[in-house]
Amino acid sequence: MKLRLLCALILLLPVYGIAQTADSAWMVNNYVKKERYIPMRDGVKLFTAIYMSKDSTHNIHPILFIRTPYSCAPYGKQWIPLWNVYVKAYLKEGYDVVFQDVRGRYKSEGEFMDIRPFNPNKKGNKDIDEASDAYDTIDWLIKHVAGNNTKVGAIGTSYGGFYTAMVGLSGHKAVKAISPQAPVTDWFLGDDVHHNGAFMLSDMFGFFVSGGFGVARTDTTRASVPALPNPTGDAYAYFLRTGALPNFSKIAAKRNVPFWNDLMQHPDYDSWWVARNDRNYAARIPAGTASLVVGGLFDAEDFFGALHLYNAIESQTKNVNKLVLGPWWHGQWGGSDKGDRVGNIHFGSNTSTWYQENVELSFFNHYLKDEASADTIAEATVFFTGENKWHRFDQWPLPGIRYTDMYLHKDGKLLSAKPDEANAYEEYLSDPAKPVPYTDGIHPNRTAEYMTDDQRFASRRTDVLSFESDALDKDVTLAGPVKADLKVSISTTDADFIVKLIDVFPDDFKYTDHDSYIMNGYQMMVRGEIFRGRYRNSFSKPEAFIPGKVTEIKYTLNDIAHVFKKGHRIMVQVQSSWFPLADRNPQQFINIYQAKDADFIKSTIRIHMSAQEGSKVVLPVIN
Repeated sequence: MKLRLLCALILLLPVYGIAQTADSAWMVNNYVKKERYIPMRDGVKLFTAIYMSKDSTHNIHPILFIRTPYSCAPYGKQWIPLWNVYVKAYLKEGYDVVFQDVRGRYKSEGEFMDIRPFNPNKKGNKDIDEASDAYDTIDWLIKHVAGNNTKVGAIGTSYGGFYTAMVGLSGHKAVKAISPQAPVTDWFLGDDVHHNGAFMLSDMFGFFVSGGFGVARTDTTRASVPALPNPTGDAYAYFLRTGALPNFSKIAAKRNVPFWNDLMQHPDYDSWWVARNDRNYAARIPAGTASLVVGGLFDAEDFFGALHLYNAIESQTKNVNKLVLGPWWHGQWGGSDKGDRVGNIHFGSNTSTWYQENVELSFFNHYLKDEASADTIAEATVFFTGENKWHRFDQWPLPGIRYTDMYLHKDGKLLSAKPDEANAYEEYLSDPAKPVPYTDGIHPNRTAEYMTDDQRFASRRTDVLSFESDALDKDVTLAGPVKADLKVSISTTDADFIVKLIDVFPDDFKYTDHDSYIMNGYQMMVRGEIFRGRYRNSFSKPEAFIPGKVTEIKYTLNDIAHVFKKGHRIMVQVQSSWFPLADRNPQQFINIYQAKDADFIKSTIRIHMSAQEGSKVVLPVIN
């Protein structure tokens, strides 16, 4: 899993000595690095690296707090090369920047727990969670870091976004602003581990098992565990050859990955998962704590978290709560990448740089330094692809959305008119031995760029159905969630469904005369999402399909902000595998986490599109 969180982007940079550049020289002359073990209420001590201003005679320095499970190395005299990333702007503004290894990771004491549940009923010093660790650390920092102004902000991406939300839930009065970016909020419904109940195999195995994050650590330094070498550069072939999930579990057992076992023991949305959904507690973020929630429209991992945490804070509190949605893959806005493209799709400007300079720093300066006007940051700042422009809105989703039905027709057309044929359908054979790849080509790992990939490779498969509109006679702007409403029947007792919304470019389209990829007729995936059919009525109580019975599959895809330009076409694709992005469904109503290789069978999938039982997507049109 490519968890490109803010601090990971910083910490994974090459470790330089004190380079004699203008920025590094200024930082060394004006800042000092201190390392401390900060005691928690239960006696556990957490390793903390403090980059603090040498000017400690005036109480003017806000604290920017970053908690990470990925190490705040380098340890000792060497510095994180902050002068190479945009965090240097915070030091230039006089911030003290603090990094901390979370409990049980690297140099911090205690036991690590993935997505440790928030405890709303702490009664004693032994009742700890990530919020209490944040509280105790902040309390120590305010009292011991000379020259601070008693105002703390927290920032982090992905896993760091989870820890940032916990800073908000700490309840410490010094916390004035938080920015959870692509935050982990629900590892069953939509973030990282599962999407709508489907297990995201390549990311999870790559992250927890082969990448080593989940390997139990017993040494006191908790050094990083070496990654397993890729047995082949062809991930599709490797995952298909390895087979059913129990075969991956055997590898996890050899690596000693406890959390993998936890995942295998909770196949449905039970109380174990509910306890790990921090959105349930958004109402406990104290009044006066401002939030800036950031998400990437092409983030394959935690765009769900950004949207739904923003909505939770918005609905459960009256706090200032801002949203930024940019055209980014996971964490792209927080590193050195300028954000001018994702894969083959160009955005016409450096969107990451614009965000850093015009939104994030201004947000923290206002709430931690009483500088800049809060009015300079809109309630929702959203980049629309296709049009390639930023827009500022007073709310999100936007008012006045026309949710427009677009029906799938038997002749491959996508039309606003309902089908008028009786008993019409299209069908395909879903074969787990030949699953539909999530992207074209051969890749050793899951790509970030697949979220905007050309889908022509899928259009040519017989197990993918494509439905296309006529060429548009005007621009069509979509803003908000896309809804899939399929009427299906299958020959077995379970199946997955993937719906993709695609922008089909004109046959003569090109960016320049020197495009590295042929953009003529490009089929850009604007949004795609999987749904495990057994959860169509409840994520907690899965149900088998009755073979041959027409059944509704209805679900919501994450928000989009995209302009389909005049002359383009709107396409919808439907398929039943997305490999190895998601695990294969054996297409039988059995426990997939215990399935055997022999359990995987073919299924005939019918998508019904008759006057009585029409299948459609619902598009959020705003023009």
